[in-house]
Amino acid sequence: MASDKKLIIGNWKMNLGVHESSLFLHRLANEVKIHRNVDVIIAPTMLALQTLSLQVNYKQFKLAAQNFYWRDHGAYTGEVSATNLRGIVQYGLVGHSERRHVFNESDKDTRAKVQAAIRNGIRPILCVGETTNERTAGETRDVIHDQLIGGLANVTSEELSQVVIAYEPVWAIGTGKNAVPSDVTEAVVTIRHQLKHLYGAKAANEVQVLYGGSVTADSAADYLALNEIDGLLVGGASLDEKAFSTIIEKAHRSINSGKK
Repeated sequence: MASDKKLIIGNWKMNLGVHESSLFLHRLANEVKIHRNVDVIIAPTMLALQTLSLQVNYKQFKLAAQNFYWRDHGAYTGEVSATNLRGIVQYGLVGHSERRHVFNESDKDTRAKVQAAIRNGIRPILCVGETTNERTAGETRDVIHDQLIGGLANVTSEELSQVVIAYEPVWAIGTGKNAVPSDVTEAVVTIRHQLKHLYGAKAANEVQVLYGGSVTADSAADYLALNEIDGLLVGGASLDEKAFSTIIEKAHRSINSGKK
């Protein structure tokens, strides 16, 4: 574990319009208690980011972009750059399996986005994880190795502390299939080992590593109890204010119980 803080991220994906997002954030703010040992990040749709940036209490929540283009400006109709998002978001998702597999983004695209986020003062959340076929073939470690090298190729050891890594096995995202804690532990150990090989032990230990993949209010505690992870990337459950609030409370309690 990289720090005494847990990081809980809610990825709303392509759900909730601007007005709906504003109303939901209001309800969420009434449910969620502020804890110094838990950072809560929400990732609404791109359209809602500007409105929520004016509404959000930054002591309670930070904002993340679900996506952005890697060039800072230019003739790229329809795109939003990390530069455009400066001052609005503090984090940005990069390399999510839906970007890789639905929109065919390559490691080159992912690498460029990680760099774009860092140079614009936005913390990239680099997602890595294997598909069902890759898991069945015993290729989990190879996939993690390749995606880490692909995404971090131009990141220096000084910049690495700005990067968050999220292990999201593709076979567990939105499928209801949960990775058991031993699977998560093995994958995160692989991630840390690779980071240590690339950047040295000190830099590797400072990186926050999260788990994501069909996380629910019921399953969250099992993952948060793992010493190897620093938090959770939550999908569907983040659209339920009571479930998401419960996950945040469990993150808070997991740190307190670990200090006893």
